Amino acid sequence: MSARVSLLINALRTPTKVRTSTRSEQLFEDAQKSLIEGVNSPSRGAAVYSPAPVFLERGAGSHVWDADGNEYTDFMMSFGALIHGHAHPKLVQVVSQAMAEGSHFASATSAEVEAAERFRRMVLSAEAVRFTNTGSEATMLALRLARAHTGRTKFLKFEGHYHGWYDAFLLNAHGHPPEQLGPPENPTRIPDSEGIPPSTFEDVVLAPWNDVNALERVMRARGHELAAVITEPIMANMGCIPPRDGYLQKMHKLTREYEVLLILDEVVTGFRYAPGGCQEYYGIQPDLSTFGKALGAGFPVGAVAGPRAILDRMRWGENMVLHYGTFNGHRLTMKVVAANLDLLSANDTYRRLHALGDAAVAGLREVFRRRKTKAIVQGFGPMFQIYFTERDAIHDYRDYCSYVDTATYSRFVHALLQRGVYMTPSNGLHWIITTAHSEDDIQELIQAADQACGDLA
Repeated sequence: MSARVSLLINALRTPTKVRTSTRSEQLFEDAQKSLIEGVNSPSRGAAVYSPAPVFLERGAGSHVWDADGNEYTDFMMSFGALIHGHAHPKLVQVVSQAMAEGSHFASATSAEVEAAERFRRMVLSAEAVRFTNTGSEATMLALRLARAHTGRTKFLKFEGHYHGWYDAFLLNAHGHPPEQLGPPENPTRIPDSEGIPPSTFEDVVLAPWNDVNALERVMRARGHELAAVITEPIMANMGCIPPRDGYLQKMHKLTREYEVLLILDEVVTGFRYAPGGCQEYYGIQPDLSTFGKALGAGFPVGAVAGPRAILDRMRWGENMVLHYGTFNGHRLTMKVVAANLDLLSANDTYRRLHALGDAAVAGLREVFRRRKTKAIVQGFGPMFQIYFTERDAIHDYRDYCSYVDTATYSRFVHALLQRGVYMTPSNGLHWIITTAHSEDDIQELIQAADQACGDLA
């Protein structure tokens, strides 16, 4: 028996530390006087965390501390933005120097040139890149470019995929009771927000994801109308759902056949699975790809990348694709991006990210097996998710809506929070491994999960 397995089986039954939340609860009460629900994004609020959000005050490496002084090992990492953890010394140095020299000029700078050069070296499909401020802006711009390039207006979006909060993308991006979904060949269209005119969705073709037959059927019927097919390479808005073998490659082939642009949304997966993102990992070359989160290592940024034949449509002129932005190519952020990509280019980075993530997945699976807990761990390497389910796997949006016990997952994560593991209780997100995590962090997670399973039992 290996030392690691032995450690798992004989996980210490240390008592849960007494954790206070007085200060966080007071801050939440005060916040609700000025902020809607006391937060600036609903994924942070009391609808997710009970009875109040955790108010984090500082972080270092893989650890964070809340307003009450409680310490946690962080596996949420700003929803994947903090690829190097908190306050990485190199990035702190870069930010300090950039601030002292002038954070932003809204002009051309050498910083954006350096960031773009490093980006192009890592993302092989990028003949050119345009930086935006967020991932949502990047996907908006990618769709506008695709429509201008093809002269078509409709696009294919998949159930369960989230591409930011742009109106046209907010369709069937969140879970709903299975009886509301309609048949797979004609999904019920469920807007994710009020305030969007129904006419906005007239150009959206909706289809199930991870189903080659469904994809072929839709492309035969509507392919000639489509400007683009937009997809996440790994479905990251329903936890972590990898593509079936050959699925992305088949999608690539079909888009070529029907002269439709393939937009690969790598806002979540970019620079996480490989230096060039999932497009490198799975060996496909999209027409356009979008990035965010890990690109900025904690600073807000997005990017659209692709061939010059498409991105050159943003050149100034009569028929240009308009993309303005005072903060595009923000000097301080560009300095961080360049330093971040240098750090990620180190030889051992991705081997280590995958090894740590795979160890966490294996350890959690062993805990659930030994505890006889009906749960699976899905994903691999730097990103994974836990599903409380009787199924062997969750393959798509409909599986998630029909078979995943999200309430039990929330209770499980709240039990982990009491044991010093920081994670969102939302099952639709995912666990993140960064360069700051260690083997000790993984063992702490496995031990806490073992004890949390005891609470559930």
